[in-house]
Amino acid sequence: MSNTTTAGQSRGFPASFSSEGKNDSFTLLQSIILILLTLALSIGGWYLVGKNYFWTGLDRVRISQQLEHLQEKVQADPKNLNLRVALGYTHFLKGNNKQAIKELNEVIKVDKKYYDAYYNLGLVYLDEDQLDEALKMFQQAIQISPKDYKGYLQKGIVLREMKKYKEAVEALQKANSLAPKSADIIYQIGLVAERKGDKDVAIQIYKEALSYDPLYKEAKKALDRLQ
Repeated sequence: MSNTTTAGQSRGFPASFSSEGKNDSFTLLQSIILILLTLALSIGGWYLVGKNYFWTGLDRVRISQQLEHLQEKVQADPKNLNLRVALGYTHFLKGNNKQAIKELNEVIKVDKKYYDAYYNLGLVYLDEDQLDEALKMFQQAIQISPKDYKGYLQKGIVLREMKKYKEAVEALQKANSLAPKSADIIYQIGLVAERKGDKDVAIQIYKEALSYDPLYKEAKKALDRLQ
């Protein structure tokens, strides 16, 4: 049973709710919405930035409430793989990487073709700087869903961190062919050029990213940095 996550740039969260009567107000639907929105932080490699710097204290409280809610749901329905993936990802958002790995591996034991389990494991391993393991997970995700650009995107990011620049560009170009004119993907290609020391090439790529999204802050910062 494989469910691919949707991409997006939103960092929004569901409307606030009181702690009183939490189990009634914080429904499974709200939990899924929160998972989908927070998953957007992972697109383009920016999950680390969002995870560490952009969340407010209230957001972190909601993540804690979501974790408690999902733990109860998984305990009540341990065979529900959707819930377990959501629980694993929420552990990741909380910084509980060991527990996240445990939950996501439990999913793979049951369904070895569950895209989200491999993809999210890749994010956790990347966060842990276990690049070889992260690469394996994203490669497995690609095999399961070869037309989903996100696997190639994250594979390219890992390869860049491994300083395998040629392979990184190939993976990112594949992502770009599947999701053309994505400022996120083009920006990541620019980062590869910058890492290689190709300053002029990187500048042109960042400008291209801005041509698709003039408000792309990271591309603007990159141009300021290089110019």
